[in-house]
Amino acid sequence: MIRDETADDHRDVGEVHSRAFGDGDRVPGLVAALRVAEAASAPMSFVATVDDRIVGHVMLSATRLDAPRRIVDVLTLSPLGVLPEFQRRGVGSRLIAHALDAADARRVPLVFLEGSPYYYSARGFEGAVAAGFRSPSLRIPEAAFQVARLSAYEPWMTGTFVYSETFWAHDCVGLRDSGA
Repeated sequence: MIRDETADDHRDVGEVHSRAFGDGDRVPGLVAALRVAEAASAPMSFVATVDDRIVGHVMLSATRLDAPRRIVDVLTLSPLGVLPEFQRRGVGSRLIAHALDAADARRVPLVFLEGSPYYYSARGFEGAVAAGFRSPSLRIPEAAFQVARLSAYEPWMTGTFVYSETFWAHDCVGLRDSGA
């Protein structure tokens, strides 16, 4: 079952991301900060449950596209996490589909993310560079920079994707060179 996240879910959502990403508090900290960040629109946050246990979470938060005509309010889908023992069972796919439907219902034209093109291309995303968008960071591999064009999308909506300050403050943009 997919439903809106509630305040009572925050601890369990943090556990999902801690276990899914294995990097301590970095991703749970991002989620907590996105919940309260000032933004053009409130984040949309959904949980997947199995027998009333939270097994997955996805968040959509406000970001922008610096297009030639004007700034366009768009969303980023990040993070998406599923407990390891529930991965490869379609939980992530269902969360993504629900999130894209919710964004489309709000007339959001574009949803961006960083992720595997193999995984996300089967779930409504395409390479953003090939679709006419510029990445916000040189540390994002071109293949990982993805976009879903929704029904409110118009062809003039191209340009540079701009993450919210929260992503930069939590160092959750692109890949860091561990050898540098």
